Amino acid sequence: MPSAQQLYADSIVIDATCPLLRRKSHIELYRKGGHTAICPTVGSSGDASETFRNVAGWLAFVRARDDLLLVRRAADIEEAKRSGRLGIIIHFQGGDPVEADLDLLDGYHAMGLRMLQLTYNVKNRIGDGCEERTDCGLSKFGVALVKRLDALRIVLDCSHTGYRTTMEAIELGTRPVVFSHANPKAVKDSPRNVTDDQIKAVAATGGLIGMVGYPAFVAAKEKPTTDDLIDHIDYTVQLVGIDHVGLGIDYYEGQHPFSTLEEATAMYRTSLANGRWSAQSYPPPPYHFPQGIETPDKMPHLAERLVARGYQEADIRKILGGNWMRVFRAVWGE
Repeated sequence: MPSAQQLYADSIVIDATCPLLRRKSHIELYRKGGHTAICPTVGSSGDASETFRNVAGWLAFVRARDDLLLVRRAADIEEAKRSGRLGIIIHFQGGDPVEADLDLLDGYHAMGLRMLQLTYNVKNRIGDGCEERTDCGLSKFGVALVKRLDALRIVLDCSHTGYRTTMEAIELGTRPVVFSHANPKAVKDSPRNVTDDQIKAVAATGGLIGMVGYPAFVAAKEKPTTDDLIDHIDYTVQLVGIDHVGLGIDYYEGQHPFSTLEEATAMYRTSLANGRWSAQSYPPPPYHFPQGIETPDKMPHLAERLVARGYQEADIRKILGGNWMRVFRAVWGE
């Protein structure tokens, strides 16, 4: 078995949730961290006008740099690895940018959208989020949207989405479904984490759950460790097998060290006031991501700890990005 450092360097490494990249300058941290492909949050709660401009901005950003590659199919990630470029996968954390017009999905897909999350904690046209008072499942529009995602071969992401909405969406799809960033609720109880039957249902589609580093979803302490995060990996592997675990670390601007405590507190209060966050799921800052992988440039430490925990080479490669590659091939094609 190669050293942990060499294993990491040789592997395809994918972080499937990167809202930190709302500030594009942070992309250098992912390059330093040896990532192969990343998923910036390009759309969320904005309308179509705002979101199309965001997507266009990313397309221009990628075109202007020879070290980036827009990912439209699985082979593009392999090409990014071969050429030393960083693959950019356009991801929406919420379906609000679709407004009430499914044809907008065709436009987003043509521009590069490859993964869409149905809701962001609260109710929208599609269905209920996991922080909503009710759990009413998919709307009629939501049913039609899931079917259109399937037809367009856009990855269906159920993170932040209500239990019934998630389970109905999983039943409707014909391709692998994912939680791009969530942890098992059995390890850390939180409305934002997911139940064993949700994990099993996603795994049954051939999908996966991306482990998230937001501290309140990892452990009941202010500064969780990388090993605390690996506890979630262990549990999921034991529950559904090694093929259904990936990474969706969810680094974002409100965490330490990217914001001062004053800045993070202001963001926190805004999220509470608009109802997208609840105090039950999201404690007040500061937010320290797992020690050892506090920021994207430190991600190689995860491979070291996986080796120390007894994971074998093939399994580590799957966790780092191989399982995401399998899902992407199944949904997007080669």
